[in-house]
Amino acid sequence: MTSSTAPVKPRKSESALISGAATGEGGARPVIGRRKGVGEQVLLYIFVIAPLLALFAAVPLAAAGGWLSWTDVILTAIFYVIGVLGITVGYHRHFTHGSFKAKQPLRIAMAIAGSTAIQGSVIQWVADHRRHHAYSDRDGDPHSPWRFGTSAGALVKGLWWAHMGWLFDPEKTNRERFTPDLLKDKHLRFISNTFGLWAVISLGLPALLGGLISQSWHGALTAFFWAGLVRVGLLHHVTWSINSICHAVGERPFSSRDMSSNYWPLAILSMGESWHNLHHADPTAARHGVMKGQIDISARVIWIFEKFGWAYNVKWPSPERIEAKLANA
Repeated sequence: MTSSTAPVKPRKSESALISGAATGEGGARPVIGRRKGVGEQVLLYIFVIAPLLALFAAVPLAAAGGWLSWTDVILTAIFYVIGVLGITVGYHRHFTHGSFKAKQPLRIAMAIAGSTAIQGSVIQWVADHRRHHAYSDRDGDPHSPWRFGTSAGALVKGLWWAHMGWLFDPEKTNRERFTPDLLKDKHLRFISNTFGLWAVISLGLPALLGGLISQSWHGALTAFFWAGLVRVGLLHHVTWSINSICHAVGERPFSSRDMSSNYWPLAILSMGESWHNLHHADPTAARHGVMKGQIDISARVIWIFEKFGWAYNVKWPSPERIEAKLANA
């Protein structure tokens, strides 16, 4: 880790946060809402583990003849881009942080696109992420890698927790506390409540297209594997790496109260999300990669939306604001 800053010391106990006794964000409503049901936990294991197993099987199947076609590659790329931008531009920069306003058709499209990443419903995802920012790397953060301490062993355990262990916590972030604005939108409530449908479409549509294009069941099967399971698995672990890697290693040129950092190897696959230090220093900024050479594809997509008139009131960070956020400013 290039930064010499130690993890921020927790200022509130987890029990106080859960009971709702803590003051601050969200008023008196508790941080934790209801617990996940058995059915939810079972589906969670399926949607997390099945794509992960597909990732492990990808290399030997790619080497085997007849199990990877150009149709599979193209479909995988298309559905990956749709899903990852649904998360980065939609779930994250628009719905969570309000980095820009969007006309209703675009809001609906972004919510559906994000749902195809199979990372949870838009409202629950936003609730978790707003909670993360409210308590970043402190007690109450749902996925800080510093949760168990700063020793090597504690950090290894914490990285696992931040990457995917936290997903299996039966307690759910209270949506009424963290997303009252989204709960008022009937379209977002419908998309969130029908998340299972979008997950099925996300996995089934590539198979349908693969079968139609190849005119074979084999083409449907390989498209399901590559553009369905492998694509979701890759997308999962790129996104989750922002929670784990980008709070443990990397550069920290900007001043923030937590351990958020920039990790350049993830910049392309994450569409600019791995320029994470500026994001935590200035959460509402529509562009995260603000320094020379920092590619931020998500910001470029927002710029395109703005040019078409679909997005407006975009919060582009000014040079003066960026300068003021520098750690040595």
